[in-house]
Amino acid sequence: MQESCLLEGIKPLYEKSMIEAKERMDNLVKPIGSLGKLEKMAIKLSGITGELYNHITKKAVIIMCSDNGVCEEGVASAPQIVTATQTVNFIKGVTGVGVLARHNNCDLKVVDIGVNEEIKHSELINRKIRKGTSNIAKGEAMTREEALTAIRVGIDLVLTLKKEGYNLIGTGEMGIGNTTSSSSILIALTGCSIEEAVGRGAGLIDEAFEKKKKVIKKVLEVNTPNSKDPIEVLHKVGGFDIAGLVGVYLGAAKYRIPVVIDGFISAIAALIAYRINNITKDFMFPSHISMEKGYNLVLSELGLEPILDLSMRLGEGSGCPLAFNILEASTKIMNEMSTFEEGNVDLDDYKGLWEEKI
Repeated sequence: MQESCLLEGIKPLYEKSMIEAKERMDNLVKPIGSLGKLEKMAIKLSGITGELYNHITKKAVIIMCSDNGVCEEGVASAPQIVTATQTVNFIKGVTGVGVLARHNNCDLKVVDIGVNEEIKHSELINRKIRKGTSNIAKGEAMTREEALTAIRVGIDLVLTLKKEGYNLIGTGEMGIGNTTSSSSILIALTGCSIEEAVGRGAGLIDEAFEKKKKVIKKVLEVNTPNSKDPIEVLHKVGGFDIAGLVGVYLGAAKYRIPVVIDGFISAIAALIAYRINNITKDFMFPSHISMEKGYNLVLSELGLEPILDLSMRLGEGSGCPLAFNILEASTKIMNEMSTFEEGNVDLDDYKGLWEEKI
């Protein structure tokens, strides 16, 4: 895959459509701005699609599953086999994201992009690059070509989903040890401190947490990733799951589909996509405030605000189905509320009533 292809076909939001959407939103029967973020979301959706009236008809959460060689260093609280086990459980619909997706009528697209086990299931999307990344405490996670191949997996999957009629997607991941890779990426890209970037992942005890920080320090010393080259950062200290999600964000921008960020790992992938092409952030919606350390730093870099705050830190894409519901609500506001004219409301009388209540 040629790296120049990562920039092809990605164009800014449709400004004319956003102006038209803002004008209608401001003329709906309500005080201007009174529906807060719902208004901004509806306007942004118009900028993505070019349509004033948007209808979310088919939703999916893409879950990239992969193992991480750095688990050899004892940085995770769970054994590596959990990656494969949970990959199957996603398909069964018995995980957190599975339950929430079913509740909100959206599909899961489970991708094996680098799981250490061979999983055979008719509903699994097998795009395995190889069985897990190499141990980043000893050298680079993957080759640059492998990183680009994984990115292409994400881009191509978005195109497939678009052809199948999906018009809202979310991002999820599974990979024991992937918070170590994500924290390493965050430090490499932003220059933040280890204390700012490293959290306890799935719940490390104090001794293991201190070990994790030491391992990440070693990872960065061994690999010396160039902060100005996001692909280098990705292939040296990242994971196949993260690389696949980078492709999903690039594909969402290329094929003009709104994409929802879940937690810390998927936000790290969003940051890499943004560093590759900064237009991509205009197609992103962060679902919630993750409790994982470093998450707020990523959103600050992206200049985006999360939709929800539920003290969640599960990952998997679990925040996406919940955010889908809010995004759908924003389209209903635009599509189904009346303007003052449509509702035969005299604007001067309405203003007087509102001022009285204040």
